[in-house]
Amino acid sequence: MDREPKETSPGGFFGVSPYMIFPSAYGNFSIFLKFGNHHILYAKDGEAVTERHKAILYENGVEEVYIRTDDKPQFDDYVERNLSRILLDDNIPLPVRSRIFYSCAVNVLERALEAKLSLPLTSDRHRKLVKLVESSVSFLCRENVFKTLGSLMSHDRKVYTHSTNVFLYTLAMLETYSLPEEEKVHIGLGALLHDIGKSQIPAKILNKPGRLNAHEWEILKTHPVKGLALCSAVPLDQSTIHCILFHHEQCDGRGYPTGLTGANIPLPVKVVNVANRYDLATSPGPRDHPLTPFQGLTKMKEEMQEEIDMDVFRRLVMVLSGAGLVQP
Repeated sequence: MDREPKETSPGGFFGVSPYMIFPSAYGNFSIFLKFGNHHILYAKDGEAVTERHKAILYENGVEEVYIRTDDKPQFDDYVERNLSRILLDDNIPLPVRSRIFYSCAVNVLERALEAKLSLPLTSDRHRKLVKLVESSVSFLCRENVFKTLGSLMSHDRKVYTHSTNVFLYTLAMLETYSLPEEEKVHIGLGALLHDIGKSQIPAKILNKPGRLNAHEWEILKTHPVKGLALCSAVPLDQSTIHCILFHHEQCDGRGYPTGLTGANIPLPVKVVNVANRYDLATSPGPRDHPLTPFQGLTKMKEEMQEEIDMDVFRRLVMVLSGAGLVQP
């Protein structure tokens, strides 16, 4: 699958679909049209682009407009801010939405790999992780699950960011296991989709500061089952389904929704569970202040030994130590 946008000339421009230009949310970059070997300014930075401007493009069969390469950071930020809107817009052809999601997701995840795991771009581990990321995103585009992710993003961006982080930590830990690449992709998908059911939970519960009351807690605990229902029409692997449904199970049997004990919890679920807990501990949330990586791992070791798989936990420590986030 080709990325969108893509480099189209050595002159410092890349092409994008006109569908990606929203008049009400126009970014701080100029738009050009291409005639032969020349790029002609169509709308400059800060100039209002109307629906009529877009209609003229469509009427004249323009399939791509162009952005200066120097403006790519601003354009990427613009796409990320409007991604949920793009994914949910049925007026945009499905292949276009797929390319947009693929490009944006891989860009975001590559940056997150560097920020969260501090892995050099030249490392073999980074290349393997990026390959897994691309395989996972390609599946989401093919099955149109990305529209459900768009719903989650529009419902609560913090939950989507958390899911991305859990996805990355899960893939990093999976690299320490001798598993087939296809299996790693299925587990990674489970990590990325594990909280998809929260799109069905009221935002006032997700973002409530302080403790939830008993009724609110019971509503929140339905999100794994709701997530599985949302993905029921997609041909997911059993590992992916298990990660969505069981990611809050605990080795001591006190988790939900079914109260599985350690021996009955599949390994993929244990990996996603550890990744989930670590990111919740080290990320800002409505009810807790973020801990440093060292503080987060200490909390997990001291307070969650009966709840999590300690071998998986040790692999997380190994991964984070290798990334330079904590001392070995």
